[in-house]
Amino acid sequence: MEENEQPLHDDSAGAATLERKHAAMLERLENRHQSRLSENIDQNSSFESTKSFLSHFSRSKLSIETHLSQIRDPTHKPDLEAISLEISALEKLVAENSYFLPPYEVRTSLNAVENLRQSLDDVTSLVIPKKKFSFKNKPSKKATTTVVSAEKHVESKLNLGLGFRDLSAAPGFRNRENGVLVNEFHGNEAGGEFTLSNLRNCEVRLKGCLRALFVDKLVKCKVYAGVVMGSVLIEGAEGCVFVLASHQIRIHNAKNCNLYLRVRSRPIIEDSNGVKFAPYCLSYQGLEKELMEANLGEETGNWANVDDFRWLRAVQSPNWSVLPENERIGMMDISSNVENSDEVSVESF
Repeated sequence: MEENEQPLHDDSAGAATLERKHAAMLERLENRHQSRLSENIDQNSSFESTKSFLSHFSRSKLSIETHLSQIRDPTHKPDLEAISLEISALEKLVAENSYFLPPYEVRTSLNAVENLRQSLDDVTSLVIPKKKFSFKNKPSKKATTTVVSAEKHVESKLNLGLGFRDLSAAPGFRNRENGVLVNEFHGNEAGGEFTLSNLRNCEVRLKGCLRALFVDKLVKCKVYAGVVMGSVLIEGAEGCVFVLASHQIRIHNAKNCNLYLRVRSRPIIEDSNGVKFAPYCLSYQGLEKELMEANLGEETGNWANVDDFRWLRAVQSPNWSVLPENERIGMMDISSNVENSDEVSVESF
């Protein structure tokens, strides 16, 4: 009888061992499943956090820009201080969330914050101009007149809108159609500001060195410029070709334009579309020396590193692209003088 009971005992022990192994396997599978679910949740959480950050950042940036546009006179000085605090808070927000943001988003957000600071500085300088030192105790009638004139000048600048300059005083070409406009800057003229405003179907040739170039409302124009030692600001251009060398270039409200650039910093576009970029391709006698003296002698490749301030995403902005090589113009040599005719304007400023 004992011999018959032994096999039964062995079968029971084997079944229990098999059941324990099966339970352990099920536990391992469940743990692995939960681990995968946790990984998916973490990934979704990061995506949602990035999306939430960009939405919050855009709303805050728009709010600051709106407040800046409403400031008109020195009585708003407390508002300027409040806006400065808002910009600092926005910068802190970027820093605190940079650990999970893609590098592109961090860079773009910091550039936007820097742009807000520059706009704040511009508005502050217009609304609260620096006081001139004087030993006079009693204000004269002439001084009173000067203050009133200055206030009117500030008001006229504010009416132009943020981010752009009063173009009425600077030398330049304005209100022209179907012409070739040429100017050369030599000696004491070098380093000044120059304006191109309200031009249509014109070709502009600027030789020499400028401190700044302001472009406003150009349609179907070709602009060939030598060295701009400071900034180029384009506000409104359609169907144009620009060949420019500058330390900084900012483009606003441009449509279907081709830009051939040599630039020290990354070009900035805003509210633009159909904008294409290629390397600088201008030539005239003395240009290479001017480029070297302006620290623009070397090609940096920044013409292809464009920041779109209206495109806060990690993927390529659809508003700009690199101009294909088979669509680029060749080297533009503007060394030769243009013959005088009714369509040609050669001017000195």
